[in-house]
Amino acid sequence: MKIETIKDALAAEVIEGGDKLELSVDHVYASDLMSDVLAFGKPDSILLTGLATQQAIISAHMAEFKGVVLIRGKRPKDGAEKFARDNHMVLLTTELDMYDACIKIASRESREITVPGSGQSVPKSEEILFSNHFTIEGSDFAKAGMVSTEIKSVLKKIGFDPKLVRRVAISTYEGEMNVVMHARRAEVDLRVTPKMIEVVIDDEGKGIPDVEQAMQEGFTTATEEMRAMGFGSGMGLPNIKKNSDDLQVTSEVGKGTRLQIRFNI
Repeated sequence: MKIETIKDALAAEVIEGGDKLELSVDHVYASDLMSDVLAFGKPDSILLTGLATQQAIISAHMAEFKGVVLIRGKRPKDGAEKFARDNHMVLLTTELDMYDACIKIASRESREITVPGSGQSVPKSEEILFSNHFTIEGSDFAKAGMVSTEIKSVLKKIGFDPKLVRRVAISTYEGEMNVVMHARRAEVDLRVTPKMIEVVIDDEGKGIPDVEQAMQEGFTTATEEMRAMGFGSGMGLPNIKKNSDDLQVTSEVGKGTRLQIRFNI
Protein backbone atom coordinates (compact mmCIF):
# COMPACT_ATOMS: atom_id res chain seq x y z
CA MET A 1 0.00 0.00 0.00
CA LYS A 2 1.28 3.47 -0.85
CA ILE A 3 1.85 5.92 1.99
CA GLU A 4 -0.34 8.39 0.10
CA THR A 5 -3.22 5.89 0.35
CA ILE A 6 -2.72 5.70 4.11
CA LYS A 7 -2.58 9.50 4.32
CA ASP A 8 -5.87 9.80 2.44
CA ALA A 9 -7.56 7.05 4.48
CA LEU A 10 -6.66 8.83 7.72
CA ALA A 11 -7.23 12.36 6.42
CA ALA A 12 -3.72 12.91 7.77
CA GLU A 13 -1.56 16.03 7.60
CA VAL A 14 1.96 15.73 6.21
CA ILE A 15 4.59 17.07 8.61
CA GLU A 16 7.66 15.69 6.85
CA GLY A 17 8.30 13.68 3.70
CA GLY A 18 5.68 15.05 1.35
CA ASP A 19 7.90 14.02 -1.56
CA LYS A 20 7.89 10.37 -0.42
CA LEU A 21 4.15 9.65 -0.39
CA GLU A 22 4.47 7.44 -3.45
CA LEU A 23 6.59 4.96 -1.48
CA SER A 24 4.92 1.65 -0.67
CA VAL A 25 4.85 -0.07 2.73
CA ASP A 26 4.37 -3.78 3.32
CA HIS A 27 2.93 -3.57 6.84
CA VAL A 28 1.22 -1.15 9.21
CA TYR A 29 2.29 -1.57 12.85
CA ALA A 30 0.27 0.06 15.66
CA SER A 31 1.97 0.36 19.04
CA ASP A 32 2.99 2.73 21.82
CA LEU A 33 5.61 0.27 23.10
CA MET A 34 8.85 0.95 21.29
CA SER A 35 10.43 -2.26 22.58
CA ASP A 36 7.69 -4.15 20.74
CA VAL A 37 8.35 -2.11 17.59
CA LEU A 38 12.01 -3.14 17.71
CA ALA A 39 11.22 -6.76 18.57
CA PHE A 40 8.34 -7.46 16.18
CA GLY A 41 8.25 -4.69 13.59
CA LYS A 42 9.14 -5.64 10.04
CA PRO A 43 11.16 -3.50 7.61
CA ASP A 44 9.33 -1.29 5.13
CA SER A 45 6.44 -0.72 7.52
CA ILE A 46 4.77 2.43 8.78
CA LEU A 47 4.16 2.99 12.50
CA LEU A 48 0.95 4.26 14.09
CA THR A 49 1.65 5.61 17.57
CA GLY A 50 0.48 8.10 20.17
CA LEU A 51 4.07 8.82 21.20
CA ALA A 52 5.23 12.05 19.57
CA THR A 53 8.76 11.92 20.92
CA GLN A 54 12.05 11.73 19.10
CA GLN A 55 12.60 8.25 20.59
CA ALA A 56 9.50 6.96 18.80
CA ILE A 57 10.83 8.21 15.47
CA ILE A 58 14.29 6.81 16.22
CA SER A 59 12.78 3.42 17.12
CA ALA A 60 10.88 3.33 13.82
CA HIS A 61 14.08 4.28 11.99
CA MET A 62 16.06 1.54 13.74
CA ALA A 63 13.38 -0.97 12.74
CA GLU A 64 13.76 0.26 9.14
CA PHE A 65 10.25 1.71 8.94
CA LYS A 66 9.54 4.21 6.18
CA GLY A 67 7.44 6.52 8.28
CA VAL A 68 5.38 7.29 11.37
CA VAL A 69 1.77 8.40 11.80
CA LEU A 70 1.00 10.24 15.03
CA ILE A 71 -2.56 9.58 16.21
CA ARG A 72 -5.05 11.72 18.18
CA GLY A 73 -3.73 14.92 16.59
CA LYS A 74 -0.32 14.63 18.26
CA ARG A 75 2.44 16.94 17.06
CA PRO A 76 6.14 15.98 17.06
CA LYS A 77 8.35 17.22 19.90
CA ASP A 78 11.87 16.81 21.30
CA GLY A 79 13.50 17.00 17.87
CA ALA A 80 11.27 14.30 16.32
CA GLU A 81 10.46 16.40 13.27
CA LYS A 82 14.11 17.18 12.55
CA PHE A 83 15.13 13.56 12.99
CA ALA A 84 12.47 12.45 10.49
CA ARG A 85 13.64 15.07 8.00
CA ASP A 86 17.34 14.25 8.42
CA ASN A 87 16.70 10.53 7.97
CA HIS A 88 14.32 10.83 5.02
CA MET A 89 11.26 9.48 6.84
CA VAL A 90 7.61 10.34 6.30
CA LEU A 91 5.92 11.90 9.32
CA LEU A 92 2.12 12.31 9.38
CA THR A 93 -0.46 13.23 11.99
CA THR A 94 -4.16 12.28 12.15
CA GLU A 95 -7.00 13.20 14.48
CA LEU A 96 -8.14 9.55 14.60
CA ASP A 97 -7.41 7.29 17.56
CA MET A 98 -5.51 4.01 17.20
CA TYR A 99 -8.56 1.79 16.67
CA ASP A 100 -10.27 4.02 14.12
CA ALA A 101 -6.99 4.53 12.24
CA CYS A 102 -6.47 0.76 11.95
CA ILE A 103 -10.07 0.32 10.76
CA LYS A 104 -9.70 3.04 8.11
CA ILE A 105 -6.44 1.61 6.75
CA ALA A 106 -7.71 -1.98 6.71
CA SER A 107 -10.92 -0.93 4.97
CA ARG A 108 -9.01 0.99 2.32
CA GLU A 109 -6.66 -1.97 1.79
CA SER A 110 -9.56 -4.38 1.33
CA ARG A 111 -11.02 -2.22 -1.43
CA GLU A 112 -7.74 -2.47 -3.32
CA ILE A 113 -7.71 -6.28 -3.49
CA THR A 114 -8.17 -7.44 -7.09
CA VAL A 115 -8.94 -10.72 -8.81
CA PRO A 116 -5.95 -11.69 -10.99
CA GLY A 117 -6.66 -10.86 -14.62
CA SER A 118 -9.89 -9.01 -13.89
CA GLY A 119 -8.45 -5.56 -13.43
CA GLN A 120 -11.38 -4.76 -11.13
CA SER A 121 -11.45 -4.25 -7.39
CA VAL A 122 -13.62 -6.58 -5.32
CA PRO A 123 -14.55 -6.34 -1.65
CA LYS A 124 -13.90 -9.10 0.85
CA SER A 125 -16.98 -10.96 2.03
CA GLU A 126 -15.81 -10.39 5.60
CA GLU A 127 -12.90 -8.01 6.01
CA ILE A 128 -10.08 -9.19 8.25
CA LEU A 129 -8.81 -6.05 9.96
CA PHE A 130 -6.20 -7.83 12.06
CA SER A 131 -5.00 -11.40 12.51
CA ASN A 132 -2.27 -13.18 14.41
CA HIS A 133 -1.17 -16.75 15.09
CA PHE A 134 0.15 -18.30 18.30
CA THR A 135 1.25 -21.71 19.59
CA ILE A 136 0.60 -23.23 23.01
CA GLU A 137 2.69 -26.14 24.29
CA GLY A 138 0.98 -28.69 26.50
CA SER A 139 2.24 -29.33 30.06
CA ASP A 140 4.30 -26.12 29.99
CA PHE A 141 2.89 -24.52 33.13
CA ALA A 142 5.80 -22.06 33.29
CA LYS A 143 4.53 -20.35 30.13
CA ALA A 144 0.84 -20.94 30.69
CA GLY A 145 -1.06 -17.71 30.08
CA MET A 146 1.55 -16.05 27.88
CA VAL A 147 -0.54 -16.34 24.71
CA SER A 148 -3.62 -14.94 26.47
CA THR A 149 -1.52 -12.09 27.85
CA GLU A 150 -0.21 -11.23 24.39
CA ILE A 151 -3.71 -11.27 22.88
CA LYS A 152 -4.97 -9.02 25.67
CA SER A 153 -2.09 -6.62 25.08
CA VAL A 154 -2.74 -6.49 21.32
CA LEU A 155 -6.46 -5.76 21.77
CA LYS A 156 -5.75 -3.05 24.36
CA LYS A 157 -3.27 -1.36 22.02
CA ILE A 158 -5.82 -1.37 19.22
CA GLY A 159 -8.20 0.43 21.58
CA PHE A 160 -11.09 -1.95 22.19
CA ASP A 161 -13.44 -1.36 25.12
CA PRO A 162 -11.76 -2.65 28.32
CA LYS A 163 -14.80 -4.77 29.21
CA LEU A 164 -14.64 -6.52 25.84
CA VAL A 165 -10.89 -7.05 26.15
CA ARG A 166 -11.41 -8.58 29.61
CA ARG A 167 -13.99 -11.05 28.25
CA VAL A 168 -11.67 -12.09 25.42
CA ALA A 169 -8.71 -12.42 27.79
CA ILE A 170 -10.60 -14.57 30.31
CA SER A 171 -11.98 -16.86 27.61
CA THR A 172 -8.61 -17.24 25.91
CA TYR A 173 -6.88 -17.93 29.22
CA GLU A 174 -9.39 -20.66 30.12
CA GLY A 175 -8.84 -22.24 26.70
CA GLU A 176 -5.09 -21.96 27.04
CA MET A 177 -5.11 -23.65 30.44
CA ASN A 178 -7.17 -26.52 29.03
CA VAL A 179 -4.47 -27.05 26.41
CA VAL A 180 -1.66 -26.92 28.96
CA MET A 181 -3.43 -29.43 31.20
CA HIS A 182 -4.92 -31.84 28.68
CA ALA A 183 -3.27 -31.55 25.23
CA ARG A 184 0.13 -31.89 23.58
CA ARG A 185 0.00 -28.53 21.85
CA ALA A 186 -2.40 -26.16 20.12
CA GLU A 187 -2.52 -23.61 17.33
CA VAL A 188 -4.32 -20.37 18.16
CA ASP A 189 -5.67 -17.91 15.61
CA LEU A 190 -6.87 -14.41 16.50
CA ARG A 191 -8.99 -12.61 13.89
CA VAL A 192 -10.62 -9.19 14.11
CA THR A 193 -13.31 -8.05 11.66
CA PRO A 194 -15.48 -4.92 11.77
CA LYS A 195 -18.18 -6.94 13.56
CA MET A 196 -16.39 -9.38 15.81
CA ILE A 197 -13.28 -10.76 17.48
CA GLU A 198 -12.71 -14.48 16.94
CA VAL A 199 -10.29 -16.74 18.77
CA VAL A 200 -9.85 -20.30 17.48
CA ILE A 201 -7.93 -22.80 19.64
CA ASP A 202 -7.22 -26.05 17.80
CA ASP A 203 -5.41 -28.61 19.97
CA GLU A 204 -3.78 -31.98 19.55
CA GLY A 205 -4.78 -34.03 22.56
CA LYS A 206 -7.02 -36.57 24.17
CA GLY A 207 -10.24 -35.03 22.95
CA ILE A 208 -13.52 -34.80 24.88
CA PRO A 209 -15.69 -37.95 24.99
CA ASP A 210 -18.84 -36.04 26.03
CA VAL A 211 -18.87 -32.33 25.17
CA GLU A 212 -22.24 -31.76 26.81
CA GLN A 213 -20.95 -33.17 30.08
CA ALA A 214 -17.74 -31.11 29.81
CA MET A 215 -19.86 -27.95 29.54
CA GLN A 216 -21.37 -28.55 32.98
CA GLU A 217 -20.01 -26.41 35.81
CA GLY A 218 -17.82 -28.41 38.17
CA PHE A 219 -17.12 -31.32 35.83
CA THR A 220 -13.38 -31.90 35.59
CA THR A 221 -10.81 -34.50 34.57
CA ALA A 222 -7.92 -32.59 36.15
CA THR A 223 -5.41 -34.56 38.18
CA GLU A 224 -4.72 -33.92 41.87
CA GLU A 225 -1.43 -32.33 40.85
CA MET A 226 -3.24 -29.84 38.61
CA ARG A 227 -5.74 -29.06 41.34
CA ALA A 228 -2.93 -28.48 43.80
CA MET A 229 -1.66 -25.75 41.46
CA GLY A 230 -5.09 -24.10 41.49
CA PHE A 231 -6.31 -25.40 38.12
CA GLY A 232 -9.04 -27.82 37.07
CA SER A 233 -12.08 -26.63 39.02
CA GLY A 234 -14.37 -27.57 36.17
CA MET A 235 -15.20 -23.99 35.19
CA GLY A 236 -13.11 -23.73 32.02
CA LEU A 237 -15.62 -24.29 29.21
CA PRO A 238 -18.58 -22.86 31.17
CA ASN A 239 -16.56 -19.71 31.85
CA ILE A 240 -15.69 -19.37 28.15
CA LYS A 241 -19.37 -19.74 27.25
CA LYS A 242 -20.33 -17.15 29.88
CA ASN A 243 -17.87 -14.55 28.61
CA SER A 244 -18.26 -15.08 24.86
CA ASP A 245 -21.13 -14.33 22.49
CA ASP A 246 -20.75 -17.64 20.69
CA LEU A 247 -18.82 -20.80 21.53
CA GLN A 248 -18.54 -23.79 19.21
CA VAL A 249 -16.81 -26.91 20.54
CA THR A 250 -15.91 -29.82 18.30
CA SER A 251 -13.85 -32.73 19.56
CA GLU A 252 -12.68 -36.18 18.51
CA VAL A 253 -11.35 -38.64 21.07
CA GLY A 254 -7.69 -39.39 20.49
CA LYS A 255 -7.20 -36.47 18.11
CA GLY A 256 -8.07 -33.19 19.80
CA THR A 257 -10.51 -30.37 20.41
CA ARG A 258 -11.33 -27.18 18.55
CA LEU A 259 -12.79 -24.11 20.28
CA GLN A 260 -14.22 -21.37 18.10
CA ILE A 261 -14.91 -18.39 20.36
CA ARG A 262 -16.58 -15.22 19.07
CA PHE A 263 -17.21 -11.81 20.58
CA ASN A 264 -19.47 -9.22 19.02
CA ILE A 265 -18.05 -5.70 18.65
